[in-house]
Amino acid sequence: MKIVIAIDSFKGSLSSIDAGEITASAIRDVCKNIDVKVFPLADGGEGTVDALTKGLNGKIISTEVTGPLGTKIKSRYGIIPATKTAVIEMADAAGITLVPAEKRNPLNTTTYGLGELILQAANDGCREFIIGIGGSATNDCGLGMLKALGVKFLDAQGNTVGIYGGDLKDVATVDISNFNQNLRECKFRIACDVTNPLYGEKGCSAVYGPQKGATPEIVRAMDGYIKNFAATVESQLNLIGADMPGAGAAGGLGYAFHAFLNGRLEPGINLVLDAIKISDALATADLVITGEGRLDFQTAMGKAPVGVAKLAKKINPNVKVIAVCGAATPEAVEVNSHGIDAYFPILHAVTTLEETLKFETAKLNLYQTVTQIFRLIM
Repeated sequence: MKIVIAIDSFKGSLSSIDAGEITASAIRDVCKNIDVKVFPLADGGEGTVDALTKGLNGKIISTEVTGPLGTKIKSRYGIIPATKTAVIEMADAAGITLVPAEKRNPLNTTTYGLGELILQAANDGCREFIIGIGGSATNDCGLGMLKALGVKFLDAQGNTVGIYGGDLKDVATVDISNFNQNLRECKFRIACDVTNPLYGEKGCSAVYGPQKGATPEIVRAMDGYIKNFAATVESQLNLIGADMPGAGAAGGLGYAFHAFLNGRLEPGINLVLDAIKISDALATADLVITGEGRLDFQTAMGKAPVGVAKLAKKINPNVKVIAVCGAATPEAVEVNSHGIDAYFPILHAVTTLEETLKFETAKLNLYQTVTQIFRLIM
């Protein structure tokens, strides 16, 4: 029997690789001489750097960058030397959790630190980039990031424009002559799970601005700034993309990556599954095990476990897919219509959330559950 394991993290408890290795250990203890392959799993959001870097034998690089409020913060990214790939989460440099609630205002936040991460990775030799752009505190249309990468933005008087969202209103000239040369050799794949255009009633300012601290007045103002910015870029550089699905992701970062860096926006789980090269293993698998900390209606809408199940069934229609999880809501039954044949919560006793989330508790619960599943299967 050939078994493929690709389990997302149980947040606050088990990493993707931890969950995969514990599951593999339980299977091997029940079934001798069995072919088990473990793959890291994430959906392009939080945990992607850890899952892919560890799972693909990379290393985490700690560094210091400019945070969303313009002050220096500690950040990090992953490097996978074998493929010269950098794995970055924009939230590590410009995430909303880095901004105290009372200071949230997209006029005053920047993606400059994300540009610094990209530049450092490119200077370290990376030429392939996987970047998750969820959880942003910004609405600067990538202005800060692009400035860090060498793009010049000038106002009508020829003065250098600032790096914050509110500075978009001043952009009159865009100059890419000093764009970092290393970046011209780089390929950018962007994990993007939204389809919003850049501006308008479904654009980044209107839809996501309020959760980043924007008042209705700020939303209207920023929508105009961004529309004018995109028009300036198009007229001066012939770079387009404002209407592209996903252009409004992460406060316009989707647009910036597409227009300036030729980035490809992809659903996060699809990007990750391609990056971990799981397809060949799925083609010959008899059984696939996936899962995450909580199965619910969002899982059925395309989160990591369903992404694994759909790909598995597409490649190998007869393969069976089992999911394990910390908990499952009544709505989790929807996953049975999306490729997961059966799912099993791992909790074995009523206890506190604090106890449940402890590594050793979750490890034992997962091990026991998988052991019992495979005693039945075998």
